[in-house]
Amino acid sequence: MSSKDSCRSELRIAVRQLSDRCLYSASKWAAEQLVGIEQDPAKFTPTNTRFQRGSSCIRRKYRTHDVAATPIAGVSYVATPVMEEDEVVDGDFYLLAKSYFDCREYKRAAHVLRSQTGRKSVFLRCYALYLAGEKRKEEEMIELEGPLGKSDAVNGELVSLEREFSTLRKNGTIDPFCLYLYALVLKQKGSENLARTVLLESVNSYPWNWNAWTELQSLCTTVDNLNSLTLNSHWMKDFFLASAYQELRMHNDCLSKYEYLLGTFGYSNYIQAQIAKAQYSLREFDQVEAIFEELLRNDPYRVEDMDMYSNVLYAKECFSALSYLAHRAFTIDKYRPESCCIIGNYYSLKGQHEKSVMYFRRALKLNKNYLSAWTLMGHEFVEMKNTPAAVDAYRRAVDIDPCDYRAWYGLGQAYEMMGMHFYALNYFKKSVFLQPTDSRLWIAMAQCYETEQLHMLDEAIKCYKRAANCNDREAIALHQLAKLHSELGHPEEAAFYYKKDLDRMESEEREGPNMVEALLYLARYYKLQSKFEEAEVYCTRLLDYTGPEKETAKSLLRGMRSTHSSFPSMEVEHSPPMS
Repeated sequence: MSSKDSCRSELRIAVRQLSDRCLYSASKWAAEQLVGIEQDPAKFTPTNTRFQRGSSCIRRKYRTHDVAATPIAGVSYVATPVMEEDEVVDGDFYLLAKSYFDCREYKRAAHVLRSQTGRKSVFLRCYALYLAGEKRKEEEMIELEGPLGKSDAVNGELVSLEREFSTLRKNGTIDPFCLYLYALVLKQKGSENLARTVLLESVNSYPWNWNAWTELQSLCTTVDNLNSLTLNSHWMKDFFLASAYQELRMHNDCLSKYEYLLGTFGYSNYIQAQIAKAQYSLREFDQVEAIFEELLRNDPYRVEDMDMYSNVLYAKECFSALSYLAHRAFTIDKYRPESCCIIGNYYSLKGQHEKSVMYFRRALKLNKNYLSAWTLMGHEFVEMKNTPAAVDAYRRAVDIDPCDYRAWYGLGQAYEMMGMHFYALNYFKKSVFLQPTDSRLWIAMAQCYETEQLHMLDEAIKCYKRAANCNDREAIALHQLAKLHSELGHPEEAAFYYKKDLDRMESEEREGPNMVEALLYLARYYKLQSKFEEAEVYCTRLLDYTGPEKETAKSLLRGMRSTHSSFPSMEVEHSPPMS
């Protein structure tokens, strides 16, 4: 059996097993990877070629050579899942409980299975109890604090579930699914190290449960945590590592891993979306836009990840494209958090910040842990000059994910608006630590150093240099470096950066006051250096302007002519023609 056939066989069984245990998100993920496996051309039929996309720009970019198929021959992999099922023991009760579960009647489902001892029944009973506790916790939070408030409400089922799972694990009768659920309980109770160990046992014994992998990833907040894991060799490990690298901001390693996986899962929408996410972190917006356009062509009713696409369209100020995306999301499912964020971005781009906040609030009512909505709502409050509300929104974001550099950056902006520059600097440092390749963060920190309260110009220069080396798209760093060196009395360094800034403006065909400033400084600098030919070049260019800089250039030329007799008379050359 080929590696692709083996993966396909494993995933087909896993989809059924996960769905049968009501782990629907994991089942959906497995099914998406199943249809993402490249088909054997000899087996193509009209029914199974529906998802084949030979013109994929993603495949052209990331598959420049044949990648070794997964798994590699000669490496020991976990066998195709064949788990002992127990429908015969308690099948009828299980079917009834599953029906109640699907109707969100969790307590009834648990009650039906109270006397059943089969592994599937034990898992579903415990899962139903866990979700019943979560449901009651959410209700208490809303009753006490409102839909977006903070609350100390806890899941009342955690203690009994932990006791039961601990006993099953000690007896050696716990299955991989109950291990996954046990880890969820431990994580909520704050026992993260034990939760990580239990999840490791779960994924090593049953590697097809993507939910378990994502929970394990959430507990690997450092590279050391990740490297300490002892994982079995299996192709699911590659998906996990790619996702973990992305969260740890190891974007190049992440892209390499997904390139490898494309060897087998060449038509996976999930992989394409993750590649877009990595490129988004690298601020390669044109490539991200191309990926999402293709995703929508292949999966026109997709809402997942489309909020990231809306962020790209917002950053590029694509009004019509964002309007179309917002209308599309509203039509497909207007009560998805992603849809609300897309519509919020649309109103933000139109400058309707109150309406934008309304949709971000709606997204948070649907999912109060939706990170993007908290951060984006904070941005809107900043635009509205409502700094206390902005600070609260950003703090809620960092409570959910302490590694969200955008929220730390937002906090820095908010405190800077309040004139609290030492606090702002602290938050900018946190953001730049998490995202050291983003020039905007370095520029914000440099500007904070430049304020009267701090006035640490040498530190500002260091930050601007880092920004200039991080592909400063706004072209701020070079100009500020030139100005600071000029203020500090470093004429050689100032001329160097003015020249670099001027070259960049010329290459980008940009005009403006920065160009005039650079030309004036360089003209004066080369005059003082007695390099009159270079000074003449910059003065001559200034003569094309109509403002006071033209008179300054003429004055410089007259001064150079008077001190250097061989210097040509520029007034004759540039005097108006006789009538």
